[in-house]
Amino acid sequence: MPKYLVQANYVGEGIKGLLKEGGSSRRAVVEKLIDSMGGSLESMYYAFGETDLFMIADMPDNSSMAAAVLLACSSGAITAKTTVLMTPEEVDEAAKKTPIYSPPGH
Repeated sequence: MPKYLVQANYVGEGIKGLLKEGGSSRRAVVEKLIDSMGGSLESMYYAFGETDLFMIADMPDNSSMAAAVLLACSSGAITAKTTVLMTPEEVDEAAKKTPIYSPPGH
């Protein structure tokens, strides 16, 4: 199952909601969202600095992950950046492929 890293930031009412409900309550909501799309939440951490939240989730496919993130972001309470993660074995597989490519100007 594909694995995804989501980096999120709370904005506006989202920050107020986090203060009111707490971090573990929000994790339960995220787990329910991910589970509803056939995935599982591997880890979720809050952080200081530029990014408020890091999470890693397993999802059936890109469209399932996109649906979950789109729904969460549509609330206006968070912004998110999603990165598809690859295992070392997947990189090995990619390195063995032989695509055809010509750089611009060559």
